[in-house]
Amino acid sequence: MSAEIPFVDLPAQHRELVDELMEVFRAALDEAAFVGGPQIHAFESDFAALGGFRHVVALSNGTDALRIGLQAMGIGPGARVVTVPNTFIATTEAISQAGAIFDFVDVDPATCLMDPNRLEDYLKRRRPACVIPVHLYGQPCDMDAISALARRYEFKILEDAAQAHGAAYKDRSAGTLGDAAAFSFYPAKNLGACGEAGALVTADDAIAEQARMLRDHGQAERYLHRMEGSNCRMDAIQAGFLRVKLRRLSAWNEARRRLAARYDAAFRRVAGLRVVEIAPQSTPARHLYVIHAERRDALRAFLRDRGISTGLHYPVPLHLQECYRRLGVGAGAFPHAEWSAERVLSLPLYPEMTEAQSDAVIGAVAEFAQA
Repeated sequence: MSAEIPFVDLPAQHRELVDELMEVFRAALDEAAFVGGPQIHAFESDFAALGGFRHVVALSNGTDALRIGLQAMGIGPGARVVTVPNTFIATTEAISQAGAIFDFVDVDPATCLMDPNRLEDYLKRRRPACVIPVHLYGQPCDMDAISALARRYEFKILEDAAQAHGAAYKDRSAGTLGDAAAFSFYPAKNLGACGEAGALVTADDAIAEQARMLRDHGQAERYLHRMEGSNCRMDAIQAGFLRVKLRRLSAWNEARRRLAARYDAAFRRVAGLRVVEIAPQSTPARHLYVIHAERRDALRAFLRDRGISTGLHYPVPLHLQECYRRLGVGAGAFPHAEWSAERVLSLPLYPEMTEAQSDAVIGAVAEFAQA
């Protein structure tokens, strides 16, 4: 192999966009437009058009989008929220920051997404105020089943769509499947800023109004504060950068899907590997391409020696993290999430990746399996 294969190649993406990105920056300097203003409103409008969202509230990052979403829905101190243990800690951090309490349910072993059957088992014992399904790796959860449970057991749904930009469930965009949804625009996302950014989307006028005040110190008008909020506004320059990238998102996602299909075809019958399944009703964003490998650490070292970078999303489920020992939830509580965490490996996948690079990854994985 002539060159190393990175896990994500952001420099390649930005080389193609540098003139447009620099124009955004120059305009911000010329106009001193750094906070709020036209770029924020334009981004909110553009992102709304992409996903069919009624309201978009631009925010500082994805963690704040989750927290503001909970607070805007009235989920606060003492409320109980249910999510999954195989997600990034931002999901539970946001719950804690809102003052709420979180519980976990296990995942479907094939898709690694929230298992509606395990959720229903939980609901027979406890009644949460909110459920956060995580659209992990860019694939929407089984939202028909989860929404049916929401109607029956009367809880709110906040989608964690941090990895699901442009994904769809049946004919509906991720982000339109619950009461509200949180997106992250961390640089490595399918739609990534050149820094930190996030957004809350909702069809509910009251949630949107609350979120807009909460992001800006609780202000309905300047210096008139209806509540205590926080400062978690999106930077106007990041909004401009995101608008440049938003125009490419559909094409970038299609490139990801094509490359993922090549992986799928190659890895389905490789001994010692299992791909994460894609449900037939889903059009995933393919944010990450994830396999389960029986000898994960050995495979990762083998690929590293051949110049192929990989990722781990996520190697320790949240209920086993040191910071959550206080929960008293030990190993064995969520066997499917734990099984996945021990084997999960994310392979390089990004729109600028060439077929030759994907073939090199496929060849190296096959070489390891044969050895």
